[in-house]
Amino acid sequence: MKTELIESLTSTFEEHAYDTDTGVPYWLARDLQGLLGYTEWRNFTLVLSKAKTACEGSGQKVENHFVDVNKMVELGSGSIREIEDVMLSRYACYLIAQNGDPRKEKIAFAQTYFAVQTRKAEVIEQRLLDIERVSARAKLTQTEKELSSVIYEQTGGAQDFGTIRSKGDQALFGRSTQAMKSAWSVPDGRPLADFAPTIILKAKDFATEITIHNARAKQLRTEAGISKEHIENNSAVRGTLLDRGIVPEGLFAAADVKKVERRVNADEKKTLSSPETLAD
Repeated sequence: MKTELIESLTSTFEEHAYDTDTGVPYWLARDLQGLLGYTEWRNFTLVLSKAKTACEGSGQKVENHFVDVNKMVELGSGSIREIEDVMLSRYACYLIAQNGDPRKEKIAFAQTYFAVQTRKAEVIEQRLLDIERVSARAKLTQTEKELSSVIYEQTGGAQDFGTIRSKGDQALFGRSTQAMKSAWSVPDGRPLADFAPTIILKAKDFATEITIHNARAKQLRTEAGISKEHIENNSAVRGTLLDRGIVPEGLFAAADVKKVERRVNADEKKTLSSPETLAD
């Protein structure tokens, strides 16, 4: 396929994309029908049906990718008529193209175009999740440092911090820190939090923030007093998670956050070394 044709088709497919209120792109089936070279709507609906079946088979909700709509069109006589149409996600377009005849040039292009676009979206989504987790881990580190300072200020020694944190883990997970390290296969010498999912990092951070606030507000002066506060706060957070169907100790370990952070930083350097420009 010649470069000029690829550029032309890319531009055509992108020009026919619409944005929802949340910025998610979609295409209309009747537009896609023409873009893929189908002259009859009746024939195109057969491909739509196959794509919906494929969507369901992939474990996705069909209604999240194929949304039935009606629109008004002007006929040659000047009269207005309502016709059926379908809003299609990028993934839906990919499935439709996959169920078309790849011997047709436009369909062969669409198969690649939407496959690449779908992968891009997945890469972007994963990067955002990675950034969120790295940020949550950094936030927990800062919060725990603050708690350590509060313990030192109010009890006269920071040696109690490790004990208090361990008691918090026991309350949050219903088992000891060491038991969770074993369950998550955390290497020796590494903190449990480096392998915790984002939801757990945020849960631990929230409980710790409450402990800091109440330790100051209640002027808690002993390790026993701050421990009791921290245990109660982690127990309360655990209760909330359980109420929402999340069992902290039942979650799988996440990837080593240090490796995730290195990946995020490497991607950032790659982007900075070859930035996109508005003009050449």
